[in-house]
Amino acid sequence: MDDLVAGLQAGARNAPPSGIIGAVRYGRDKEGLIPLWAGEGDLPTPRIICEAAARSLYDGETFYTHERGIPELREALAAYYEGLYGRPFDPDTFFVTGSGMQAIQICLALVLGEGDEILVPTPAWPNVSGAATVRGGKAVPVPMREEGGRWSLSADDLAAAMTPRTRAIFINSPANPTGWTADIETLRDILALARERGVYIVADEIYTRFVWTGADRSASFLDIAEPDDPILYVNTFSKNWAMTGWRVGWIHAPAALRQALESLIQYSTSGVSVPYQRAGIAALTHGEPFVAANIARARRGREIVAAAFEGNNRITYASPDGAFYAFFKVEGLGSSREAAFRLIDDARVGTAPGTAFGDTGEGFVRVCFVRSADSLTEAMRRMVRFLESGAG
Repeated sequence: MDDLVAGLQAGARNAPPSGIIGAVRYGRDKEGLIPLWAGEGDLPTPRIICEAAARSLYDGETFYTHERGIPELREALAAYYEGLYGRPFDPDTFFVTGSGMQAIQICLALVLGEGDEILVPTPAWPNVSGAATVRGGKAVPVPMREEGGRWSLSADDLAAAMTPRTRAIFINSPANPTGWTADIETLRDILALARERGVYIVADEIYTRFVWTGADRSASFLDIAEPDDPILYVNTFSKNWAMTGWRVGWIHAPAALRQALESLIQYSTSGVSVPYQRAGIAALTHGEPFVAANIARARRGREIVAAAFEGNNRITYASPDGAFYAFFKVEGLGSSREAAFRLIDDARVGTAPGTAFGDTGEGFVRVCFVRSADSLTEAMRRMVRFLESGAG
């Protein structure tokens, strides 16, 4: 068995296990547990989206398709972006992928070679670093600054972390797990740095609609960038439209990269199944009422968490500006992993340990709050009661 492992490529041998999945495996069979560890809500995909996929299947759309996505979906994506950003977009700059995760993998395949580096502000969703490792690249953590549960990122810190092997900067805003949401000036500084150093930006904007600062969406590089700036935007249908299990995402990229992206999709999946793409069209064209309700559900969840934690001297927490996670520090429960497992065992609430998101997450745990008010209220009641019992 050891010989089999030794014969693997280094990227496969060194692929890190997910700390989030570790918590899920530990707690998934616990009776009565309320699972808040994963980045998804508790609503199924809207029926109108499912029916579009079913019609496509019954109509016989089960053959090979366009590698970069059927024209109708790319046109729908361009129209969706025009509505968000108030200007036209070229459908030929959109590339449909088999999930947001594959969108990230393809972007890394574009810019990272063996030993190349991508800067990743941390705490961060661990799959980005894992994907870089699998490719033989290196994710360089850039610790964000934290004070009282609030997080910030400086372009100066990114610049200080750069080396001659730096090829890209990964920016997730609004951010998982911290909820940090970049303002336009921070994005300007990061874009200026990327232009100056000749590196790409991989912009993960999947939570752009989940923003709690009074705006309809978060600030984006799309507000300030030129069409040929070195920016790769990744997104997914998972969060807005409750389609986590469908595994459909997309990339928005400069037109000059069209052939390279199309080829990378060809040599990975050869394209996303047409019924799933029809579901994506239905989401974009008919799913706005659901998106609005889902955002309202997350806003209410954020309020429930903040109210539960208010005044608790064992919890360090500041309500996030975006995304739908509470990332909080719990005093007296040991390491992040110990705290997450104690909350699973004793409070029957599933959380993700902060160290799943990098060393800067030590001491923190994460919960997802885009859930029913009743379920989330009960989860917070259990958690607070457990902490008030003197557990430690």
